[in-house]
Amino acid sequence: MDWIVALAMGYLIGSIPFGLILTRLGGAGNLREIGSGNIGATNVLRTGRKGLAAATLLLDLAKGLVAVVAARELLGEHFVQAAALAAFAGHCFPVWLMFRGGKGVATTAGICFGLAWPIGVVYAVVWLGLLALTRISSLAGMSAAIAAPIAAWALGFVNYVPALLGIAIAVLILHRANVSRLIAGTEPRIGQK
Repeated sequence: MDWIVALAMGYLIGSIPFGLILTRLGGAGNLREIGSGNIGATNVLRTGRKGLAAATLLLDLAKGLVAVVAARELLGEHFVQAAALAAFAGHCFPVWLMFRGGKGVATTAGICFGLAWPIGVVYAVVWLGLLALTRISSLAGMSAAIAAPIAAWALGFVNYVPALLGIAIAVLILHRANVSRLIAGTEPRIGQK
């Protein structure tokens, strides 16, 4: 029963589409009809509303963090990876949006901080560092996702490697169109029209 609770709790928390909610409440239109149609912070930024994009980023990050911390506090350590995977799945495949959500980069950051803060720090440094250097959101996000299981292994949190490796693979699959554009040299940079 605890496994079902962990999965359901993680999924429901992860499935809250903050980007869509905030853009509608903020009068920025229907996010599904803007840019890529994605519900994440990068697409919210395309509305020209930096505050809404920052709020989306923080709330999407909070989803991963809250799901992991709640599972640990309510159910115990054995259930945190299940809640983490479910939160990621909820963000990427929310039932409320016909299973078409975001790509999970910010939610994965929250998951990493929830599992073990040193992993979260590595994730954040890679993500924000590459974003600052390249201004390519997809490249920074994929790199951070790949860094997470490596950091978990290197820092002695080996028990978290399976979940983080699964998430990293999913992030790469969800970014497959971005990978094609990166190879072709056509992937847009943040702020680029």
